[in-house]
Amino acid sequence: MTSPWTNWAGNQSATPARVAHPGSAAELGELIRAAAGEGVTVKAVGNGHSFTPTALTDGVRVELDRMASLVRVDGNLVTVQAGMKLSALNAILAANGLAMPNLGDIDAQTISGALSTGTHGTGAAYGCLSTFIEALTLVTADGTELSCSATQNPDLFAAARVSIGALGVLSSVTLRCARAFTLRADERPAHLGDVWSGLDEHIGGNEHFEFYWFPYTDRVQMKRNNTVPAADTPLPGWRRWLDDDFLSNTVFGAACRLGRAFPATVPPVSRISARALSARTYTAASHEVFCTPRRVRFVEMEYGLPRAALREAFDGLRSVVAGLPYKIQFPVEVRFTAADDIWLSHGYGRDNAYIAIHQYVGAPYEEYFRRFEAITTPLGGRPHWGKMNFRDAESLSRAYPRFADFTAMRDKLDPNRVFANVYTERVLGA
Repeated sequence: MTSPWTNWAGNQSATPARVAHPGSAAELGELIRAAAGEGVTVKAVGNGHSFTPTALTDGVRVELDRMASLVRVDGNLVTVQAGMKLSALNAILAANGLAMPNLGDIDAQTISGALSTGTHGTGAAYGCLSTFIEALTLVTADGTELSCSATQNPDLFAAARVSIGALGVLSSVTLRCARAFTLRADERPAHLGDVWSGLDEHIGGNEHFEFYWFPYTDRVQMKRNNTVPAADTPLPGWRRWLDDDFLSNTVFGAACRLGRAFPATVPPVSRISARALSARTYTAASHEVFCTPRRVRFVEMEYGLPRAALREAFDGLRSVVAGLPYKIQFPVEVRFTAADDIWLSHGYGRDNAYIAIHQYVGAPYEEYFRRFEAITTPLGGRPHWGKMNFRDAESLSRAYPRFADFTAMRDKLDPNRVFANVYTERVLGA
């Protein structure tokens, strides 16, 4: 009997029939063929940073920890096996004078999981991380390894870069990287009104802009990251520990535990937190600025929206928070990305604004999430595939112009649904 697998947040768990650790694409193909022959499903799992059931299976759980190596570096094109963690990729790139052009705010995910769910950072000129894929290889339901790029199997390339694991198991990816670069991070508190009055300037005047809103207040924390020639203003080690470790994890975790036990403390603690934040400006290697540790556990929902719909969605969210029968302990994160051409990308065909909402583990969240989703859906909202949502295939088919093309590709590559589970059946159809 195998042990149950649980995700990082602890809200998803499943016990597979068996666990496999293939060491190559050939071994991966063999085990998929064997499972298909038995009528057993197969799901690859990464590092568990998805909040959805996307990795759950009672069949074969595939862990790619033995497929996590560097394959080659060819100029700015870097090929790696798909089981590598983003943190390891960042170290390899830095050692070769390279960097990912953009990143999200954590680097604990595997490359496979991050790309398959449409993980993104922020920046008006940047799409999700999958837009940096130059080519990929995918092991499909019959055990065949297929390669694709913009010129080789282009339709598969358009589908497989964000696929929720429904087309096969990623075995390797070639990423189009940038020369290593330094970012100047400018982080400072502000009033929400200042964000709205200068939003176009904030987005257009910075390479990477985002803000966090503190519920029950009119205050935000703005973050602006821009490329500079040199790391001439390093953040002292004590300040990084104080801000990113002690305050953002230790103290914030204690505040969340207090708020879960005594909900009436949440609004005053949120107000104190918003006013206690101080401005900081520093320079560092790009991946050190983009990524920060996240040890306080939570559940999350995130929706991508047309930029023009951001204010309406945000104002609706504030009304939801004010009217809930319980309190919200986490700040709300707002980010921005560029349009892309990936069929199931949240940014397909449009520039996006993202609103991410969170709740501390063990605290109630479902009404909060459902009411926010009800606001975003008619505004053209598309849920992040790795974060919680309650949508079904009929609803999502209206949100993604190439949805039918993706499901047709799924029918072609996996007609017997070797890679299906409860999540893919809900969001893609059975």
